[in-house]
Amino acid sequence: MKKWWLVLLVPVIAFTEKQEIKSWIRINQLGYTPGGVKVAVWCSKEQQAVSSWQLIDVETNKIVFSGKAGIAFGTYGPFAQTCRLNFSSFKKPGRYYLQAGGVKSPEFEIGDDVYKGAADFCLRYMRQQRTGFNPYLKDSCHTHDGYVLYGEKAGIKDSTRIDVVGGWHDASDYLQYVTTSANATYHLLMAYRDFPNVFTDEKIANGLDGKNGMADVLDEAKWGLDWLLKMHPKDNWMFNQIADDRDHMGMRIPGQDTFYGRGFERPVYFVSGEPQQRGKFMNATTGTSSTAAKYASAFALGNQIFYDYDTGYSRELFYKAKSAYKYTGNKKGVTQTASVRSPYIYAEENWLDDVELAQAAIGHMEIDKRNASLNCGSQFDHVLFHSELEPITPWLGKDTASHYQWYPFINIGHYELVEFYRKLGDWAIKRKQPQSRYNDIVGYYKEGIQRVWNKAKSNAFYRGVPFIWCSNNLTTSFAIQCYWYKKLTGDKTFEELEQANFDWLFGCNPWGTSMVYGLPSWGDTPVDPHSAFTHLKNYPIDGGLVDGPVYGNIYKGLIGIQLKDPDEYAGFQSNLAVYHDDYGDYSTNEPTMDGTASLIYLLAAKEAESALSASPPRGETSGISLKNFFSYNYGAITRGDSAKKNIALVFTGDEFADGSDIIAETLKQQKVKASFFFTGRFYRNPAFAPVIRRLKKEEHYLGAHSDEHLLYCDWIKRDSLFVTRRQFMVDLLNNYAEMTAFGISQKNAVFFLPPYEWYNDSIAAWTKEMGLQLINYTPGTLSTADYTTPGMKNYRSSEAIYNSITHFESARPSGMNGFILLVHIGTDPKRTDKLYDRLPELIRHFQGKGYCFQTIDKLLKID
Repeated sequence: MKKWWLVLLVPVIAFTEKQEIKSWIRINQLGYTPGGVKVAVWCSKEQQAVSSWQLIDVETNKIVFSGKAGIAFGTYGPFAQTCRLNFSSFKKPGRYYLQAGGVKSPEFEIGDDVYKGAADFCLRYMRQQRTGFNPYLKDSCHTHDGYVLYGEKAGIKDSTRIDVVGGWHDASDYLQYVTTSANATYHLLMAYRDFPNVFTDEKIANGLDGKNGMADVLDEAKWGLDWLLKMHPKDNWMFNQIADDRDHMGMRIPGQDTFYGRGFERPVYFVSGEPQQRGKFMNATTGTSSTAAKYASAFALGNQIFYDYDTGYSRELFYKAKSAYKYTGNKKGVTQTASVRSPYIYAEENWLDDVELAQAAIGHMEIDKRNASLNCGSQFDHVLFHSELEPITPWLGKDTASHYQWYPFINIGHYELVEFYRKLGDWAIKRKQPQSRYNDIVGYYKEGIQRVWNKAKSNAFYRGVPFIWCSNNLTTSFAIQCYWYKKLTGDKTFEELEQANFDWLFGCNPWGTSMVYGLPSWGDTPVDPHSAFTHLKNYPIDGGLVDGPVYGNIYKGLIGIQLKDPDEYAGFQSNLAVYHDDYGDYSTNEPTMDGTASLIYLLAAKEAESALSASPPRGETSGISLKNFFSYNYGAITRGDSAKKNIALVFTGDEFADGSDIIAETLKQQKVKASFFFTGRFYRNPAFAPVIRRLKKEEHYLGAHSDEHLLYCDWIKRDSLFVTRRQFMVDLLNNYAEMTAFGISQKNAVFFLPPYEWYNDSIAAWTKEMGLQLINYTPGTLSTADYTTPGMKNYRSSEAIYNSITHFESARPSGMNGFILLVHIGTDPKRTDKLYDRLPELIRHFQGKGYCFQTIDKLLKID
């Protein structure tokens, strides 16, 4: 009777106690470095501001630092009040959360290695975007490209066949642009040149697993260079793009396209320097300089980077840099992209910055003594000219701009010119190059940053970047400009602004979400991007940077946008800015290749910067801390030691147990021990008693999963509890009471896995009060979707689930080390495609890779 009364009462109490959350604390989910800027943003839909805040150690649940909230910034987007919480002076590594005004932030880490591996992680998206052989799909696509358009003046008849297979798809469509690809290639080359120790060698040239003595970032950069060489095959032949927006007639996994009326061939647009087709209109092309200069700079930097790897290849890049630069003068002006069916193009209007970069890169190349025998006329005397013609990238400080109107979003030429001056030293003085030019160029960066700061300083997020299409790309580029200014001058005036833009990308924004798919793996990141890979096949697009928020009026004016699911961020949308994690929104949630390449540079800079400032933790240590080995989320352990090749197979059960015999027999035959977490209802069911006894006899771990399988908190507003502390504890104690009938005591089953695998930090704290440890599955695979039935919107087949598991292992440097892999012991009869039928295959797969299967208490044991 007591238990029945509790079941009836819980919904009533949950309903009456539930309160709407009106305040939040936004953080960088990747974490913060001990010596770096550390700021969170408190935001609320109520007018009252907070006055103080506290930093809490997750392990001890004690306050370790506190401070004043500072000034109240007032309204921003959906919020009525906002404040910055600056805890930069706290430098002790560890895992923490902030609390202020009655709300808590998500947990985060402070450590020297919080950004380690992030740049390499984003390379996965670049590999997935490859055209020709695609290492992710282990198949080839677009192998018939293409036929020439607009090449008549160079003596190329329309429809002439040319081999331009290679490069990267531009975004979630399969168009290919030199504009974005050359810029991406340059960023990858720069990233290796400036931060070589950040990158690892885990892939061979074609992107498959293996080592080839070259950092993976260089393999990717060379993939871009090889395609650019094909797109500029002769001195007077240069092409701007492959395909056009007819591509958008159907979403599909990359293959062979038939949308252009030429079999599998796609059009290849010549750089003519004249307007080309844009549906009923013509684009606003005025010349050849912008595209040709981007070619030249990529070839010039490639020449220097690859000299020690392949001298012949480096020499080819030398001559191509020269010929591409010459092509800039065919007709001074900008080359825009071509479109046939829609009004959306890359409407680039500036080209002087491209020429400046080309001149600087060629200048670096020409003074490289290794190229002495190749020199065929110097460009050095012109290197400084264009820096004065576009000193400030035009979008900086502006409220709006057209799509890619001012591209690239950062003037890389300024940085390369300053470095060029440093290389020249006294020789520049002898050539009568005024040294004031050096200060002038650095001053251009400062002026651009100041323009953004004049807008940013009035809001708590320090947001001064306009919410135009691809705002995340602008944000990334602006953070790099701040970083370069700091590096070149030693002036840290804008260091907090730089960090704010970096933090924005990883969760310190109104929506509280990272803008990078799967990074960090434990965080709130995009899960439903505008991508065929995820939409059609549930393939992860690890590392892809999505477009980012746009102004509300831009969003309302776009063609063909229709959300597919309820908006989980509805409470944070505003007229100021809109962001949706929804496949139907191509404006804010589509990943881009060039934006991701820029982010790779920024992440490499952050990792290198933290490595330089790394220092031993301050303060005393008392024994071994769990946090040094395990991953946590909201107070629950979600992964064991990621340095050891151990996996815990975990099975949960409530009302179904149809897989119990198959699972038990498989484990016995494979000599594997697993862990089982059952509800009190499961333990009480007489039909399930035989399998419970067998599992215990065969020394598997048996644990608690709640008594009545209660939902503890709201799916969307996670802080909203549906149970009280007393209800939670009584229910869990009832679960353990049922377990005693099988000789399982609470003392011998201290790990508790919550029902629905859903909880919050209050549940974790209450679990700890009972002397237990909350755990949950390791995120990143689709294993927990094995309960779904064909009629459900989120249905996943066993094949898709199995592939997601094996892909996770192969795609990550740490593989499945320390993984808690959760599946169900039984599922609804309406699901006939049972994942547990593939358990023997799954176990053999991972044993073949050297993994050891352990029970949860062994996996989470401190040696």
